[in-house]
Amino acid sequence: MTDHAANRALIAPLRAAMYVGTGVRNALADVLADDAVVHMCAPFGDITGAAYFDTVFAPLVAAMPDVERRDWIVMAGADDHDADWVGCGGHYVGTFAAPFLGIVPTQRLAHMRFHEYYRIADGKIVEIQAIWDIPELMMQAGVWPMAPSVGREFCVFGPATGDGIQSGPYDVLASKASKTLVVDMLAALTRHPVEPVEAMELPRYWSEKMNWYGPAGIGTARGIDGFRNHHQVPFLNAMPDRGQAAGGLTFHFFGDGNYVGVTGWPDMKQTIIHDGWLGIAPAGQRITMRSLDFWRVENGKIRENWVLLDLIDIFAQIGVDVFARMRQMS
Repeated sequence: MTDHAANRALIAPLRAAMYVGTGVRNALADVLADDAVVHMCAPFGDITGAAYFDTVFAPLVAAMPDVERRDWIVMAGADDHDADWVGCGGHYVGTFAAPFLGIVPTQRLAHMRFHEYYRIADGKIVEIQAIWDIPELMMQAGVWPMAPSVGREFCVFGPATGDGIQSGPYDVLASKASKTLVVDMLAALTRHPVEPVEAMELPRYWSEKMNWYGPAGIGTARGIDGFRNHHQVPFLNAMPDRGQAAGGLTFHFFGDGNYVGVTGWPDMKQTIIHDGWLGIAPAGQRITMRSLDFWRVENGKIRENWVLLDLIDIFAQIGVDVFARMRQMS
């Protein structure tokens, strides 16, 4: 079996360099394969590993010279395709001193959530799938040009238990149990709307005190009722074929103790048929979604769920240039 603890440790020097803000180029060179496939959220797109620093990280440093990376989840595991992954969630924080992707600087402390997944092979990162919550940065600059969020917008918490950065030996049995719970929960979600809403069995899988941390533009929901009202109902009403068209999609689920991660590029395919989600007109647009998620299991139920969607890419698919609209507000 893969030493997943060793894979967690493999990226620790890179995370440390990104925390102090120096030595990042060298740390990347040590661990990132030159021909690695890097799938970044819009507007970055796909790049090769050798170009990652100059294309992605250097512009962030230019905008936030004192930027530091703060992970609150680091987990590892194998997916069902015999691939090994490390998943990280946290925030990039720093003084927003110069423009980033055209977003006006605030000259104040800013935060941008990240979910980053690294596929490891032969001691190197050979693939990255990553979403940075760029809309979150736009909101702090006062230039988010799309509809207001239904949920609560704030600097999202890390795990309530403070144990998201996994350490020590890999727990095979606990990891498998957590993953099975999440996969079963997601299977139940797809029963609706073909079956009544009760078929999703939310109370069976989710804690009454659950937090669902959505991306900026959707926001955070508290409890099962909050989850339904502030995310699930608008989402399912707008796209009732969610989960019915899995052909051509690849999912990478893996568990690490009480934590579960999933990635896919993309991992959803559905049609905007009705009104109610993100203010998007229901013109029958077929879209794909990139969703990078983490779950934390507590006492046999899901207590916290961190979700990032590449919203800028979704808007681009329906012909809306979020950055062009943003520039009109600046």
